[in-house]
Amino acid sequence: MSLGSFIRKQFVDILQWMEEGDGVLAWRFPMEDQEIQYGGSLTVRDSQQALFVNEGRIADQFGPGTYKLTTRTLPVLTALQHWDKGFESPFKSDVIFFSTRLQLGRRWGTAQPVTIRDAEFGMVRVRAHGIYSYRIQDIPKFYREIAGTRAVYTVEDLEQQLRNLVVATMADALGNTGVPFIDLAANQSAMSQRIQERLVPVFERYGVALEAFAVESLSLPEELQKALDTRIAVGMSGDLDKFTRYQTATAIPLAARNEGGIAGVGAGLAAGAVLGQTMAQALSGQAPAAPAAAATGPATEAADPVAKLQQLKRMLDLDLITAQEYDAAKAQILRSLAG
Repeated sequence: MSLGSFIRKQFVDILQWMEEGDGVLAWRFPMEDQEIQYGGSLTVRDSQQALFVNEGRIADQFGPGTYKLTTRTLPVLTALQHWDKGFESPFKSDVIFFSTRLQLGRRWGTAQPVTIRDAEFGMVRVRAHGIYSYRIQDIPKFYREIAGTRAVYTVEDLEQQLRNLVVATMADALGNTGVPFIDLAANQSAMSQRIQERLVPVFERYGVALEAFAVESLSLPEELQKALDTRIAVGMSGDLDKFTRYQTATAIPLAARNEGGIAGVGAGLAAGAVLGQTMAQALSGQAPAAPAAAATGPATEAADPVAKLQQLKRMLDLDLITAQEYDAAKAQILRSLAG
């Protein structure tokens, strides 16, 4: 190096990171062609760590405090550079600062539904959402596995990877739990604890400590949720006759707001009673009660399973029953024929 180049060369005598604002996890001190002044000052603030890296090899690590950079405070770098005790020249080294603050309230969620085998519903697709908190714990491991040679590494950069780990672990846990969806949704705290226990070693591989994890919601696709709501309503009623009365009762407020008002509910109540009786008889294998006008017809027609199915089909066509109710009654009749 010429004398002019040496004079023009700048030497760094203060190393520090002001860490303005949130969102940065790792920041490389901009050395460019500069060298660090021997005896210079290193300031590491609370919730920070500093790492010296010599030609890609991790050297000395510093926690919060103020340090004078000498061969005594840089033992690993001194050994790597083969400095003698009288060394007092400027030197080159990469210096990376890391934020070890707790990153709170980070959100995760399944971008696509996770397909699981459910003991109650068979194969179902489940969505899950929640929050988690973490901090950088193992600085050398985080540098090797994550930050690397980048000048700046942000929270968003890391969380793209962390969220994938969370969702993958969540999908595996849901798929192998063997617990019905209804029980999972009712015990989210216990499930959150189990998922966190599985995620802790996954995060540790990257030098990150998972401090908290919570499942806030588990949901089914809209069509499955409607089926679940119907099943819950049936369970509340206890039988189809009660369920019919329940449906009629829930329709009264709606009828009051529609044309005809409450006057139109009478027909619905009558139809509901007939529907409940017919469905209950069909599912139990009994013959539906014959209308008064047909009472003189052959008795065998009422017991004919074909007649039952035809009657159910007419009820379906008239929107007196849903397709699901029709399929359930049809399956019951066919099973009774099979013995």
